[in-house]
Amino acid sequence: MLRFDEILENDDLLDALWDMRFDECTPIQEQAIPAVLEGRDLLACAQTGTGKTAAYLLPVIDLLADGTFPKNAVNCVIMAPTRELAQQIDQQMQGFSYFLPISSMPIYGGTDGHTYEQQRKSLKAGADVVIATPGRLLAHLSMGYVDLSQVSFFILDEADRMLDMGFFDDIMQIVGRLPKERQTLLFSATMPPKIQQFAEKILNDPFEIKLAVSKPAEKICQSAYICYEIQKLGILRHIFKQTPPDKVIVFSSSKLKVKELTRAVRQMGIKVGEMHSDLDQTKREQQILDFKSGKINVLIATDIVSRGIDIDDIELVINYDVPREAEDYVHRVGRTARANRDGRAITFVSEKDGQRLHQIEKLLEKKVDREEIPSDLGPGPSENLKPERNTGKTKGHRKPGSSKRNRATKQANVTADNHRDRKAPQSISHTDNRKTPSTPLSSSTYTIENNEGGGKKKTRNRRRKHQDRRRKSEVSHQENGISPQNAENQK
Repeated sequence: MLRFDEILENDDLLDALWDMRFDECTPIQEQAIPAVLEGRDLLACAQTGTGKTAAYLLPVIDLLADGTFPKNAVNCVIMAPTRELAQQIDQQMQGFSYFLPISSMPIYGGTDGHTYEQQRKSLKAGADVVIATPGRLLAHLSMGYVDLSQVSFFILDEADRMLDMGFFDDIMQIVGRLPKERQTLLFSATMPPKIQQFAEKILNDPFEIKLAVSKPAEKICQSAYICYEIQKLGILRHIFKQTPPDKVIVFSSSKLKVKELTRAVRQMGIKVGEMHSDLDQTKREQQILDFKSGKINVLIATDIVSRGIDIDDIELVINYDVPREAEDYVHRVGRTARANRDGRAITFVSEKDGQRLHQIEKLLEKKVDREEIPSDLGPGPSENLKPERNTGKTKGHRKPGSSKRNRATKQANVTADNHRDRKAPQSISHTDNRKTPSTPLSSSTYTIENNEGGGKKKTRNRRRKHQDRRRKSEVSHQENGISPQNAENQK
């Protein structure tokens, strides 16, 4: 592997890397940094946790340190999908540029008036590097005091996530404010067709890097419990009893479940925190700081922290609920085994989530190891993880309750109009309690079975006889001058 001092020139930047114990490039950094230094646009796809942030920050800082770029102007715009990721990028930016006179400012929402004013002043004065979420940057742009006409570098981090969140139009509005002569870098953890189409719109003859697309790091030990929903909390308790947690993230599907899980884990005597969209920015930041410092051992969260939290020593990630998309699984488990460390990822798969696990294994191109459920929790569901599609058809038997439904829907007046061209049903239990003189069916019960050809014939004969009797009755009433309504009243 290349060393940073072999591809970067600025001594102050190298000193900062030395103090941060950055010596050798990761594969994505080894390919991306030289391409950026050469002035190429970049389309890079690599698994999460491989150093993508440093892959674009370091060459940009190295170039800005030359002093040939405009003063008091925004020279670089970095787009991020969430404020957590924007904060994380800004923290790394401050570390890398510690010995350099390069300014940066994170721009994101959910802040108070004082922070908003700081953002406004930095944008107006021209911070060298602006790290922003699309919505908040557009809000500042709409006020008229932000000038992006001298931007030299435009970077999109987690581009796939931004498109998933519906930021395409916002990003294109921002692109419209940028000069055409610029260097654009697009980084993504996945490379679906929509990303490739997006890249064609904003990149110019890009240098492409694709490393282990959509797969977690090899050092992550992945396993799964096939269990019932009611067994999940017991399994979680068992895991924490076997190995007391130090730095563990538990992902859940909803903020309501996150709150419930937080209370349950706290009752286990474990120091636990929570992260979800109901928390304001101050509380979110405090939760992350407490987790990093060790005041919190378990962080229970929604996918709000599946990206943008860069903590190197997370030992275990637990998917309490299977993520809806296989790519989300990659980002979740990518919180562990970072910076070339080992890590574990455990997924709880309930009886209804078999198809999702199948999609994850298809993406991973391997089967996830199965864990045994603790004996005191009872057996789990069967291993039929790919449920059959419900086509509505049955083979050899009726669906449960179909006989009752048939009786309810077929128990009606048998008239000539609605039965003339109607196909005989498969199995009908019909009770006719109408009082109809001269009709043998009155107060009688009969069952039509369609298991043999003779059954169909009897069914048609009975209907014809019944229809003939009804017609004769109607003709008789008409001859006597009695209307059908009066005839019914007389009955």
